[in-house]
Amino acid sequence: MSDIDTPIRRPGHTPGPWDPKPEDPAARETAPAPRPEGGALDKGQSPGWAVISTLLMGGFLWWITGSWVVSVAVVFGLFVHEYGHVLAMNKVGMGPARIYIIPFLGGLAKGQRAPKNEWHGVLVSLAGPAFGLLAMIPFVGLWVATRQSDWLLGAFFIAMLNLVNLLPAPPLDGSKALGPVLARVHPRLEHLVLLAIGVGVVLWGVSTGRYILAVFLAISVFGHLKRGVWREEWGQLSWPEAGKSLGLYLATAVICAAAAIGALLPLADGSAVEALKYGLNYIGVRL
Repeated sequence: MSDIDTPIRRPGHTPGPWDPKPEDPAARETAPAPRPEGGALDKGQSPGWAVISTLLMGGFLWWITGSWVVSVAVVFGLFVHEYGHVLAMNKVGMGPARIYIIPFLGGLAKGQRAPKNEWHGVLVSLAGPAFGLLAMIPFVGLWVATRQSDWLLGAFFIAMLNLVNLLPAPPLDGSKALGPVLARVHPRLEHLVLLAIGVGVVLWGVSTGRYILAVFLAISVFGHLKRGVWREEWGQLSWPEAGKSLGLYLATAVICAAAAIGALLPLADGSAVEALKYGLNYIGVRL
């Protein structure tokens, strides 16, 4: 995930059902000023807490998967994914960005300032899933060297980590990449589509026993609902930018899905259909 949201509303916007009333001082929101030059930088997680958070995350993954290889793969993939966001943030002037590990939930890349426009926000959002696939390389290499299937499962879960992050449900990367495209059509379309998908993801989390994830997403969906219409302060994507954003989003999703299926092909005797079924079973979808 990347922290690029700016819940800013311009004067005269149509308030959402949970927005504070106009006379409420809390409704007087203004755009955050950019960090002044020479101001205090966000130093990120302390080294001690970063280590503790990483160990908690690894232990939790080991507990739910029963495989130390998969837990190591996901933690490694998480760092590579977030580093992709960091590289993009630094490139577009949001840095120096920092990585935070959130025990039991995942990671977060946080810049020092908001992106200058929606296009930069889209690029930052997609940089994590695209760059994160590179984490598969050492695990595929270890499978080639040892022929032990656990290494392929590790590669598969890295691909799935990046693919799941592309779901257009808040606060995942997909909501920040596809959301501006929907807002280009109409701001309410983004609000309604992302809300519907977010609720669907919460129901999936409950039905498959992923309760921590479901609670986390439920809180995020509720926050999404409270915000009403947003993004106007950045200005919308232009139509050419919206087209490029949609194309990049779809291409990244296809590559991540292909990488996940490809990692399982040797375990499915080369059958893409069986590999797909195998992968869906791992995420609680039965065919």
